[in-house]
Amino acid sequence: MALPSMFHMHLVSDATGETLVAIAKAATVQYQNIRAIEHVHPLVRTQRQLKRVLSDIAQEPGIVLYTVVNKALADELETHCQQLKIPCLAVLQPIMQVFESYLGAPQTPTVAGQHVLDADYFRRIDAMNFTMAHDDGRLPDNLSDADIVLLGISRTSKTPTSLYLAQRGYKTTNLPLVPQVPLPEQLLEPHSAFIVCLIANVDRIADVRRNRAVLMADRDLESYVDRDLISAEIAYTRKLAAQYSWPIIDVTRRSIEEAATMILKLLQDRKSGLKSESESPRA
Repeated sequence: MALPSMFHMHLVSDATGETLVAIAKAATVQYQNIRAIEHVHPLVRTQRQLKRVLSDIAQEPGIVLYTVVNKALADELETHCQQLKIPCLAVLQPIMQVFESYLGAPQTPTVAGQHVLDADYFRRIDAMNFTMAHDDGRLPDNLSDADIVLLGISRTSKTPTSLYLAQRGYKTTNLPLVPQVPLPEQLLEPHSAFIVCLIANVDRIADVRRNRAVLMADRDLESYVDRDLISAEIAYTRKLAAQYSWPIIDVTRRSIEEAATMILKLLQDRKSGLKSESESPRA
């Protein structure tokens, strides 16, 4: 039987749909040769809203994943999908069944419970504001105000990694490393911030810099994309990391999410008094 070239996927949520999007992405990446056409239906909380969703599903049937707390709406969605003979899965139900079995207590259904305006939410907002205000070398007066400091030469994903960490609630600042420019004194003074160096291989950095130069229509950046000079910049980063015992993370083949996860693992190990294998100037 020939494999389909594409399929429709409906993500139905009574909240933002972010949970479903993340789960669906983790699944569809395993089928890279089959294109998933994603239909996100957020904030489905009334029967009227659900009927519009059911109409869309009937027009372009496919896999249905949902997180809907209201049982009547969930049952109606399930029935509709059964009639269309298409799969329909409450993605959190298997997880909640495990929780209920282990804890011996039923769940308390809460719509958008993960998006409540609690202390953690405001901590993340505070971290985002801090990180955006201290991007690209704008270090805070007191470095201990930051949770994490990222160091790296140009085009090593410092800013996007900083923003991702901020979304996780960590105040992050980043500083570009330039061999001819001395490090700020406050970086070498006592502070509680966790410093991590980011590097990538020469090919990756040269390609990204070249694309940026074209985008900016800048023809005077020969040294910026010179491979020998890039190699020297990487060597400078490694030298600093060895000198000050700062861990290095190579982002060449890592996504922003993977690099950030490694940073948080190193931070957790540091707080636990452990020495991670990747916490090494040779990483």
